[in-house]
Amino acid sequence: MSGRTATAKVMVISNGQDGVMSANANENGNLPEFRTGPLITGAALVGAGAAVALVGLGVGGSHLFAATRRWIQAMDVPPSEVARLKWVQARTAAAAGTAAWRNGVSANVNS
Repeated sequence: MSGRTATAKVMVISNGQDGVMSANANENGNLPEFRTGPLITGAALVGAGAAVALVGLGVGGSHLFAATRRWIQAMDVPPSEVARLKWVQARTAAAAGTAAWRNGVSANVNS
């Protein structure tokens, strides 16, 4: 070997009074210490809350869908027929307006 020396970093871990594993003073200032119990409990509660929210969304959505379907079935004229009639009215009005514009119908301002 050409005079190189190898160095190794040794970390001493001790069990503190609160049961939390802690590193020596050189490493303590760099990273926070976490206990895993509260983190696991928090993650489990978030997961359970998300599951309950999804179930609630499913129940509410299915009820809304069913109520809307019953409302549409109870109508005298279905929405598709109303939309078709309104489209015919709009097309007729647009054609009448276009014809009046092209033919130059003058307005009588004296009456």
